[in-house]
Amino acid sequence: MLTSADLDERAKAEVVLKPEMLQRTGSFKFRGALNRLACTTPAERSAGVVTYSSGNHGAAVALAGRIVGTHVTVVAPVDAPRIKLEAIRSFGAQLRLYEPGSQRREDVAAAIARDQGALVVPPFDDVEVMAGQGTVALEIVDEHPDLGAVVVPVGGGGLLAGIATAVRALVGPGCRIVGVEPTGADDTRRSLAAGRRVELGEVSTSADGLRAPTPGALTFEVNRRLVDRVVVVSEPQIADAMRYCFEELKLVVEPSGAVGLAAVLAGAAGDLGPRVGVVLSGGNVDVRRFAELCETARPAI
Repeated sequence: MLTSADLDERAKAEVVLKPEMLQRTGSFKFRGALNRLACTTPAERSAGVVTYSSGNHGAAVALAGRIVGTHVTVVAPVDAPRIKLEAIRSFGAQLRLYEPGSQRREDVAAAIARDQGALVVPPFDDVEVMAGQGTVALEIVDEHPDLGAVVVPVGGGGLLAGIATAVRALVGPGCRIVGVEPTGADDTRRSLAAGRRVELGEVSTSADGLRAPTPGALTFEVNRRLVDRVVVVSEPQIADAMRYCFEELKLVVEPSGAVGLAAVLAGAAGDLGPRVGVVLSGGNVDVRRFAELCETARPAI
């Protein structure tokens, strides 16, 4: 956990950061991937696994597969960040690219799994994946059991569901759980407001890890019961948070990983009490793209 006196002053609260960009493969995704593959049977490991991902989950499953000894195929969009595709290849996985405009990644992965007799490991809508992501909260609460709130990025909802489950069990209802989405990918916020899963017709955000058009079936049910609220942040606010992390905290955070801090800095998360935990969920971003986004942001210092 990391702290900053300057951040506390800006947020008008004591803020503790969970820097998941320092996790293996550069994001929290390794937690859920390793937990899921550790639960596979010898027969499943022999047949291999298939997953689909914009990058971080794919790299995490690739490394987890190497650790447990199973072949991994990753279905990724052709426009995924180069650094994420290179990470997937470096861990020994087979990479299959698809066209987001004309193909559904779930369908591509399912076809490969049928051909190979392999197991599909989804990026968020899986109980063991969700449980693995929840270990983030175990570590936060172990170090700071008196947090008044936890702020979490939301894509498909697996990280939020895992953290919410752990926080409610360990801390109880007194700790507020706040999810954060980009304005152009607010499927969970809209779904919670509607009381059912809503699918966005169009998703537009620099946060490529948060582009799920609809919440997972499993994650939505958990988050509907346990999460206090989901708020949104704009693209300029995301870029501001990235630049702040770089200039003030000396951390490289990708857009998806910065949305929680963006909500705190911009006041979008509301009153969170005197001490709040914020998850910086990942840091896998191309140097050129990082520089472009930071250039559009306001100077942090």
